[in-house]
This record gives sequence, structure tokens and C-alpha cells, in this order.
Amino acid sequence: MSKLDDLRVEIDQVDWELTKLFEQRLALTAQVGEYKRNHNLPVLDAKREQQVLETKRSLVTNTENQAAVTDLFEAIMAISRRQQRIIPVKNISETVPLPCKIRSPITKPKVCHQGEAGAYGEEAAVRFFGETVCLSRVKTFEDVFLALRQGEVDYGVLPMENNSTGAITAVYDLFSQYGCYIVGEQVVPVQHCLMAPKGSTLETIREVYSHEQGFFQSKAFLKQKPDWQLHPVENTAAAAKLVAVSNDPAKAAIGSPRAAKLYGLLILASEINDAKRNGTRFVILSKEPEHRDGSNKMSALFTVPHKSGSLNQILAVLASYGLNMMKLESRPILSRPWEYLFFVDFSGDWNMPHVQAAMEELSTLSSLQILGNYKGAIEQGGEKR
Repeated sequence: MSKLDDLRVEIDQVDWELTKLFEQRLALTAQVGEYKRNHNLPVLDAKREQQVLETKRSLVTNTENQAAVTDLFEAIMAISRRQQRIIPVKNISETVPLPCKIRSPITKPKVCHQGEAGAYGEEAAVRFFGETVCLSRVKTFEDVFLALRQGEVDYGVLPMENNSTGAITAVYDLFSQYGCYIVGEQVVPVQHCLMAPKGSTLETIREVYSHEQGFFQSKAFLKQKPDWQLHPVENTAAAAKLVAVSNDPAKAAIGSPRAAKLYGLLILASEINDAKRNGTRFVILSKEPEHRDGSNKMSALFTVPHKSGSLNQILAVLASYGLNMMKLESRPILSRPWEYLFFVDFSGDWNMPHVQAAMEELSTLSSLQILGNYKGAIEQGGEKR
């Protein structure tokens, strides 16, 4: 046997002993959990855990190993908390901020989206609710939230992120101001085209209109035309409408083929966006929470104490309960400089006990607000078809 083989044999022996000791520890923590349940004590005792970690660090003979030992016991204690919470799960609804009243999906709903007819938001609404959906349009992202708050519509549709340009930060910021819930999501493939009035050619174009994201997502194409003047507008459909009304062969818009057809514009160049598998994720918003068949994804927002390791504790909880984190986004809290509000998407169905247990633990570590439990439109490796 080689030296490496000898070392691996020794490691296997140590691991065997660790496994036996860990099983003993689990048996003891199960008894601790039973005692806490019988005496209505919380599972998490943060002060006690910090004392335990300090003790473990003091036992290390080589100070270089202190960080590793801390990581090890933080993971062990997270597993112990999960063990104590998940069997049995009691009184979860009393501790986790999920509204008790879950509304059934509305049939024949009124739905609004931001932008003109032909906007990608309109396409998202039609894909989610069907071609016959009753649609209305508003000017700004905030107007969608206001329409929901005032009861003018049943659902709103807003973009959350694009897979090539990232989060739509303005929408994230509005979530912290309005009490709306995510009840679904829809991915719309982004296939930008350059459109202009009939009779136009690439040679006649001098000015181009689009949303700033449309320009950003089509940088390579636009780089070939450095003399074109770019004019950002509120959305791509508004750009198409503006160009159609102008009937000026010197003006063009970047937007969807749907918008070009709607406004009678000629497509001068197709699929001009840089990322050929470009897509925007839209969320379906409601004033009240819903739980539809097949719900497998959750969204939440939270803040954590401004101290070392706070965010790591949140992520460790998700990992210890086997909840796959799909997205983490941070936004500044305007009233508290250098502190942040975090948005997280993760796999899970609220009806599953281990998900409820995880949410209970997260609520003890942060100011958790669950934004929704819904059926995801994105699978690992790309969008659903």
C-alpha cells in the first residue's frame, strides 16, 4: 500500500468513530427536543449556541483550526435544530408569518401589466392566463401595485429579472413598500427585433427607441451602427407605438415581433439581442396569497442583524432542510444606511412539514416575510417549455 492508501485507511477509521459519536449526539438532541416541546421552550437558544461555539474553539490545540471547528459545529447544531423541529411540527402557523387565509385562484380575472399593447408584460399575461384574459395597462411598475391595492384588478404582471441583464431592481424596491404576494411566474423568451415604418431600410435609420434594457441586451448589434442616436423610453412597446405614429423612415424601435405586428411595422433585423437564449421572468402578483396545484417554489424577503455571520445562518438553514436556493438579491434599506433587505427564492411547498419547520427557524433569525408559494416556471438548466 502507498502512503496515500495508509492515510485513507486512517481517515476511514476516524470517520467511523465520528459517525458513531454523531449518532449518539443525535439521540441526545432528540431527547433535548422532546424536553423543549414538553416545556414549550424554543428550539433555538442563540446565547447557548454562541457559548458552545466559544467552548469548542477553546478546545482546539492548533489555533489555525478554530475557524474549521466553528464551521463544523455550526453545521452540527443546524442539523440538531432541524431534527428537533421537524418531528413533530407543532403550532407552525403561530410562529411563521404566512397569512392563514389562502385565497382560491380567481376565474375570469382582471389583470394589468405595465406598458403599451405589445409589451413583453402583455405576452407574459397572455401566456399565463390565456388569450381571452381581460387585460388593462398602466404606465409604471408602481401603478401595478397601486391597482392591486385599490382593488381595480385581481392580478398584476411585472418583470423580476432577465437571464442576461439581471434583476429589475425597481420592482424589488417596490416589494418592500407594498403588501403583495407572488402567486405564479412566467418566463417570456426575449427575441428583440429592429422595426420601422414600411419603406424604411437599415440605411435610412438615424434614431432608435427602446427601453434601456432593450439597448443593453442588443449591444453587439448596435455597436455596428455607432452613428445611430439611442432614445430610451418607458418600455419596448411604447417605442414601437412612437415609431409607428411618427411614420418616419429615419426612426426605428427595438422590441418584440408581437409589437411589430400589432403596430404594423416592418422588421428590418430579427433576433438582435446578444444572448440567443434570452428570457425575462415575470411574476404574477395578487393582493392576497394563493396556493395553486403544483406549487414548488417560494419567495421571501428578510432582514438580518448587522453582525458577522447573520446571512450565513439564513443560508445554512435553507441548506440543512434541503431547500435549494435559486436566487438571492439584496437591496439597500433607505432609512438604515449600509443595511440591506434580502430577497430569496428557494424550492419548497408550504404544505410539507420540513418547509414549515425551516420557515419557523428562519423567523427566529430574521424579520421574515413570505411573499408567496407558487409553481415555478424555471427548471435547472433553463426555462420550462
